[in-house]
Parts: sequence; C-alpha cells; structure tokens
Amino acid sequence: MKKKLLAFLMAGTMALSLAACGGAAATDGGASTDGGASTDTAAASTTSDSGEYDLRVLNGKPEINDQLQTLAAKYEEETGVKVKIETIGGDEKASDALKGYYQADNMPDIFFVETNDIPDWDGKLVDLAGEQWTEDTDGELIVDGKTYGFPYSIEATALGYNKEILDKAGVDPSKLTTPAAWKEAAATIDSKKDELGITAVFGWCTEPSNLGWSSGTHVFGQYLDAGQAWDDRTYIDMLNDGGKIDEARMKDFADFIGMMNEYSDPDLVIDGNYDMQVNGFAEGKYAFVTQGNWIAANMVTNDAYTGFECGFAPYAFEDGLDTIIGGVPNFWAVYADGNVDAAKAFLQWCSEDSAQQIFVEEAQLISPYSDCAYTSDAPFAASIASYISSGKISYWHTMEKKSGLEDKTSVVFNQYAQGALDADSFVSTMAQVIESYYAE
Repeated sequence: MKKKLLAFLMAGTMALSLAACGGAAATDGGASTDGGASTDTAAASTTSDSGEYDLRVLNGKPEINDQLQTLAAKYEEETGVKVKIETIGGDEKASDALKGYYQADNMPDIFFVETNDIPDWDGKLVDLAGEQWTEDTDGELIVDGKTYGFPYSIEATALGYNKEILDKAGVDPSKLTTPAAWKEAAATIDSKKDELGITAVFGWCTEPSNLGWSSGTHVFGQYLDAGQAWDDRTYIDMLNDGGKIDEARMKDFADFIGMMNEYSDPDLVIDGNYDMQVNGFAEGKYAFVTQGNWIAANMVTNDAYTGFECGFAPYAFEDGLDTIIGGVPNFWAVYADGNVDAAKAFLQWCSEDSAQQIFVEEAQLISPYSDCAYTSDAPFAASIASYISSGKISYWHTMEKKSGLEDKTSVVFNQYAQGALDADSFVSTMAQVIESYYAE
C-alpha cells in the first residue's frame, strides 16, 4: 500500500499547487449525487426524534471540530440523517478517552484508529473491503488483508516555519539540511528576537500528560524516518524487534533536540499546551513550530494570523537529511456492534463532492481521493506539494510502533527539556525505556 500511496501523492501534487483538478468547483448536486449512498443511508437509519441521532462519529482531531459540525449539517440536509460529531483530543489524550467510551459501553458507530491500534480492536471492527470509495484512493488502512480504515486526510510533519520571520532574519530555509546550518540559523534568529518581535526561535512543547502524542509520536517519528527513502523500514523494524534503537543516530537526534530546547520559549517547552503552541505560531511569536499541516485550521481562524507564508524544513540532525514525513496518520473505522449500514453510507458520502469540499476548503485538509475537485490554499499546502514533486518525502512509520510507546518516550523528552538529562543520558534513558516497554 505504501508504494501505491507514494504514487498517488506524486500524482496529486498538481491538485495541491494548481487550480482545482476538476476545473470550477462543483455545486451541490455535482459528483456527490450518487443516489445509492443517500438511499442506503436513509434505509439503514431509524427516524430520529428531536435531540436524537442516527449516527455517532467520534472525532480525535479537535482542530477540525467546527468543520465536522458543518459536515454533519450538510449530510442531514442532503439525506435527512442526523449525525452527531463528538470531539476529543487536543490537551486530552484521545486514545485514553476512546478507551473510556468502550469501558462505559458507549461506543460510537465511527471512531478514529491508527495503524498500531488495530490489534486492540480485534474482532470489533468492520471490514470495509469492496466499498466504492476504496476505488478512489490508495490510502485505506489494510491489515492482514482486511480494510479497516477510511482515510480522510493526507498529512505531513516537519518543522513548520514562518517565512516572513526567516526572510527578515536572513535565513534561507532551503539551506537547513545540516546540523551546522540549523545551529547557525537558530543562533542568528535568537540574536534578533527583539528586532523580529518574536518570543523564541522554536514553538516546541514537551508536556507529556496531554501533549505526549506530539513529542512521543510525531517528533520521535523524525528519528525513525527523517531522510529515509519512502520504502526504507530500517529504524521502525529495529524498534519493533524488541525495542532496539540505533544509538549513533539517536545521539545525533538528541543533539538536535537539545538545540531546540535551548532556543524554545521557556513558558511553553516544559509545561505548555497545544493551544499555546499553535496560537503562538499563528500570532508570529515563533519562527518554527513542531507540528504538521493539521494546525492550518487553527491558524486561519486565529484573528491575529496575518496570512504569512508557511513552509516545512526538515529535522536535519545529520548532514543531508532533506525530507519531510507524510502519509495517512489516522483513519475512521466502523464499530462492528454499531449502526454498520448507516456508517458505511456516511463514509461513502464523505469521499464524494459535498464532503470533500468541506474537508479541503473549510477544514484545510489534503484529500486522499483521486477524484477530488478541490484544492487548498492552506498554510503548508504549497510546501508539501514541493517536497512531493521533488520526491523528498519519507513514509510515516511512527504509527507502526508498539501502541502506547509515546506515553513513555514523551516523558524522556520532557526530562531532557527540564535539564534532568543531557544528550548522552537522553540516549541511554530512551534506549532503556523503549526496551523495557517492548519487553512488557
């Protein structure tokens, strides 16, 4: 699937950087008017009384909550079916909240999963193989020959930057492909903080309780894949072979993270939160941010965001690491004991025109569907397109690590930021923590 997805990403570059792939944007009643999907949904649903819903969807991406509420309203308008969007995540670990739903026997019909979550839901998910939408994407989640996940967005992560700040500081982001270049750039920007009107070089947060998914999954994922060829599984395979790491690579990574710690906002790096980090970047307080293109929806709704040009720079902790990491990070799955037929029909509709317009133009997501007629002018979209067209994209293997590992590694990042560890002890502690977790 990964090679097919790369081919799809390459083919989709034009849709990111040019006009809409289908010409003028379709109106209501365009490609989405596949009467079968709507009819099937209505048949599968029970009539809702006031305040009740036919379908419940659990969303783990709070940054697109408002847009998904719009999506649900549009679906009801077109089909008469009421969909309740319930959102968790952000400063709450979404997977923990989801477990609470299950323990309370309060499972939604559709909920989010990552690749490494599938064993936890053995026997509880619907195989979606053969659904019509699978013909229009190569991004579906297939495990052991079964299709468990509906993709709704392609995402990428690296170090996001504010080009306006870099230009004023005289820093060329295209040159940030070596540790030496990064250290020089960070020192330069830091020396000009007052002139640039910024708080810190990096908007980087290591708070582990609520934001551990960021450091423990996305930033840790740079150790696994930065600079790697799309199909190179070297470090994820080592990791999953009893929790082994490459200590030399981890030391280079540690040195880079140490630089980020040094030049980060002290009010954010140790015990800040997601909103502080993303809003701070949107408001021009930081030159760089350790997130991905999913923050675009928050940025464009922040009144202080001036529309500055954004891009991605690689975590070049070794010379020549010049890729960003991309793929489909999480999916929607259908709960086997839920309203399965209605859920399938809703997912089919979500792959079609009306929904795709909301996902792309309002939620600022990048569509994984080849027939999408919309393109995004969101922050980072052009930068992602440039990396894809240059073949400078590494696969998102971090989702294949043992589930829950981020809870352990995120604590190590936080200890490092606090100064309790130096670079060498960061490596040894990380090695011990990972090996112990895999031994459990």
